[in-house]
Amino acid sequence: MLVDLLAPAPARTKSRSINVTRDESSLAPAKPAAASLLITFETNSAGLTPNGKQSLDVVGRALNSEKLVPFRFAIEGHSDPRGGEEYNRQLSQSRAESVVGYLSQNHQIDRSRLKPVGKGPSQLLNPVRPEAPENRRVTIRRLDE
Repeated sequence: MLVDLLAPAPARTKSRSINVTRDESSLAPAKPAAASLLITFETNSAGLTPNGKQSLDVVGRALNSEKLVPFRFAIEGHSDPRGGEEYNRQLSQSRAESVVGYLSQNHQIDRSRLKPVGKGPSQLLNPVRPEAPENRRVTIRRLDE
């Protein structure tokens, strides 16, 4: 399922029949494929938990799949808003780098395919409870170049 979330949509096949389609030139471009994963971290920590490592093992197998090997991915670290803005940006960057290191070391994924990005507390999953564990997470987004 993760492979399908991150893989590009299959290309349309051309045929000699008449196809009636809508004009898509005025539509907004499609967003790059992304998966928000609940790879959570303890407060003030970039260390991976045992559950986080299990989730990343699934991610590692997906990124090594035939459909995803040709692509690069942004590994976006997130934090909750406790602490200062700069501290949280650095912490979320460290979280993203922890994930990149784990995937590279344990699943032999070339680091050039993974770009760690610290987002800080700018995109809370649970804004009602800013300190909730789901706000300390990692998102994986395919980089379309």
